[in-house]
Amino acid sequence: MTSLRYRILRAIRSLLPTLPAWKANTMTDEEKQDIVWKMYEKEKAEFQDVEDISPTSARALYERGEAVFIDVRTPDEQIVSMLPGAVTEQDVADTPSLLQGKTAMAYCTIGYRSGLYAEDQGREGIRVLNVQGGILAWVFSGGKVYHAGRETSRVHVYEEEWNYLPDGYEPVMF
Repeated sequence: MTSLRYRILRAIRSLLPTLPAWKANTMTDEEKQDIVWKMYEKEKAEFQDVEDISPTSARALYERGEAVFIDVRTPDEQIVSMLPGAVTEQDVADTPSLLQGKTAMAYCTIGYRSGLYAEDQGREGIRVLNVQGGILAWVFSGGKVYHAGRETSRVHVYEEEWNYLPDGYEPVMF
């Protein structure tokens, strides 16, 4: 159900005009971060009742051992990089005890897919917070990303429309 809704909304949004991401190369980090937040606010309209958490607050909860990140992106995206200690949506489905005693925090590229996931989980009585702005806002807030347990600067940005990373990060698209 979520997958079909996601594909339909993506198709509709693809028809709307967007700022060409190539312009990101000439923008300051502050300008790019502003675009990320505006993009998130636009996406948030689809799941207004989902509880959000800022990247900074999410990092603090995780660092205190009180939370777990759930990466709802595709396996191909996850291979590029993930937030620290993140588990996948499939991991949670297979082993729900991963969330026991922890605050569940979902993320994706910008927060749309994770917002839908949090909404769906909420209908099942499972509280999942949505990391505002996804992995893009995470790196802007100073959060690190990892590949195979090592810090990396590579981030899958989903597609050109979301190619707004801070300087020093390498966008990956396929």
